[in-house]
Amino acid sequence: MLQIDGSYGEGGGQILRTSLSLAAITGQPIRIDRVRARRAKPGLAIQHLTAVRAAAALCQAEIIGDKVGSTQLEFIPTQPVQVGDYTFDVAETLGTGSAGAVTLILQTVLLPLALTTGTSTVTLRGGTFIPFSPPASYIEQVYLPTLQRMGVQAEIEILAWGWYPRGGGEIQLRVSGKGGSVGSLHPIQLLERGSLQQIKGLAIVTELPSHIPQRMASRAENLLAEAQLKAQVKARRFKGVGAGAGVFLTAEYEQTRAGFGAIGKLGLPAEEVAAIAVQEFLDFHKTGMPVDLHLADQLLLPAALASSSSQYRAAQISLHLSTNAWAIEQFGLAKISIDQTEHQITVVPLIHKRTSKIAGSTQ
Repeated sequence: MLQIDGSYGEGGGQILRTSLSLAAITGQPIRIDRVRARRAKPGLAIQHLTAVRAAAALCQAEIIGDKVGSTQLEFIPTQPVQVGDYTFDVAETLGTGSAGAVTLILQTVLLPLALTTGTSTVTLRGGTFIPFSPPASYIEQVYLPTLQRMGVQAEIEILAWGWYPRGGGEIQLRVSGKGGSVGSLHPIQLLERGSLQQIKGLAIVTELPSHIPQRMASRAENLLAEAQLKAQVKARRFKGVGAGAGVFLTAEYEQTRAGFGAIGKLGLPAEEVAAIAVQEFLDFHKTGMPVDLHLADQLLLPAALASSSSQYRAAQISLHLSTNAWAIEQFGLAKISIDQTEHQITVVPLIHKRTSKIAGSTQ
């Protein structure tokens, strides 16, 4: 059983999610101690527990320590990852409403399903636009299109928006597994981004007046115009279980995409929400780098599963990224080097086209 120190580096939930994905893919039993030890409330929160049970459902894993607040977890896959139709509802984990981020659960199960043979659908219910996690639009506009270049065939449909604290959002993920294993994805090279092609955006609200998304959209377009940049930001109002507001911008360059979001809160004017998202984009745009802060972290795992080396340059090298790199290296699948001066990440896979440790096919 592979022992993993959940307090390493950032000491947050990313060590857990990466370890769950790789345990499911490889069949490697794992034990994680000191889960989320560096967070204000250590141990499994409701969204982490949902991710544990989601990963377990894919490979019929035996789990010990699967309860809220647990700081130790054992996860023992008993069969290869299975294609199928899955539903994971954060609220059902404890039987109460919750806005736990479903996009983080999505990232836990996506790659295991992408390496199967056949089509899987995953319905995820909970929070879709939550602080400290990628909004559903980021998955749709940036993450999945980039992974498609690496051979991952997946798409999502956003069925409902869910905000903190009530949740109620829903997305459906469809993964077309082409059959594969460790070493079967395509490497990626993102050292230059090319010229900016377009900026598009979405200003959304649920259970709030229609003038609010329009104010957010107009403010975003005006601020970008002041920076000599043209953008089209759509204003949309949807029904939901509670009030919420957010802005998401997608920047499309010749070679890459990047995404930037901001969430409304009580007392924060709509115009300020838009300004936060725009400033995030402008700060990134000035760096000249091809990969944004979040994608830099999210590319590590698929790159470790590729057939040869990947290289990319990131706007920022975060502790989150270096911690994720460490977690991946614990499985012996790749060597990851991070050049802090050049902001360049190199991922060198060490095992090519390895099959699961569990006897049988990956279907």
